[in-house]
Amino acid sequence: MKEFMNEMTGLKQLEQIKTDEEVNILVFSANWCPDCRFIEPFLPKLIEKYADYHFWYIDRDEWMQVCADFGVMGIPSFIALKEGKEIGRFVSKNRKTEAEIDAFLQSVHE
Repeated sequence: MKEFMNEMTGLKQLEQIKTDEEVNILVFSANWCPDCRFIEPFLPKLIEKYADYHFWYIDRDEWMQVCADFGVMGIPSFIALKEGKEIGRFVSKNRKTEAEIDAFLQSVHE
């Protein structure tokens, strides 16, 4: 999944992402997560559809404190940020469908 988006590599980078003027979508995931694998076939299409967003892969195992800071308990989860503010969140423990992710991304569209 991460090959279709940027991968967060450090906390300094996250601070820059948080204050960016563009819409940034944080995608919390992990390699072992079956629900994360479920969205892989259609996620590239959604990333292409919302090409004006910046998508960031955040590995849950590598960045557990970041997950805790954002209140992310289940994966995959999506948080939209712009200009230092959270403008949308799709965080739940349930498996996510293409239509649900698309609706979330549309809801944060300018």
